[in-house]
Amino acid sequence: MDSRRDRFEEIAPSLIEPVRRFLARRTDPATADDVLAETLLVCWRRVGDLPEEPLPWVYGVARHCLQNADRSARRQQRLAARIASVDPPAEAAPPPGEPDDDVAAALAALRPDDAELLRLWAWEQLTPAEIAVVLDITSNAASIRLHRAREKLKAQLRKVEAAAGHEETREGRRP
Repeated sequence: MDSRRDRFEEIAPSLIEPVRRFLARRTDPATADDVLAETLLVCWRRVGDLPEEPLPWVYGVARHCLQNADRSARRQQRLAARIASVDPPAEAAPPPGEPDDDVAAALAALRPDDAELLRLWAWEQLTPAEIAVVLDITSNAASIRLHRAREKLKAQLRKVEAAAGHEETREGRRP
């Protein structure tokens, strides 16, 4: 087993940069990195089959691995096109669970602990007892902190709305 490892560690450093350049001329950087890793894995598995001058053989392996990656990418694209034709994406619908700009700004203004507590409650829809488990606090403490965090969020939302030029209605009131 050590002889396999020794052989691989002896040749791998001299192969990495030439194969990286080989792949970089043929595909995007992320795919090149993935294919390089796959190529080195094949070299490790077949270290006994490596010829005395391994680089051309390794280029062949890299070429085959790149072809596999290209086939995989084409399959993914076909599947995405098929899904899009059956269930087209909504044009301007925001992703579910994402806050609007005012809420995001108000959350960002809160302490991180309060913002996390509110996210657990609103986004993950956890009860105060479940939040207590997540935060490793008592259920009572979670309820109290949640109440306080909600009040702070309301205050922050009022500030954000006021800064954005929203005015409270004065209908039915006398100055």
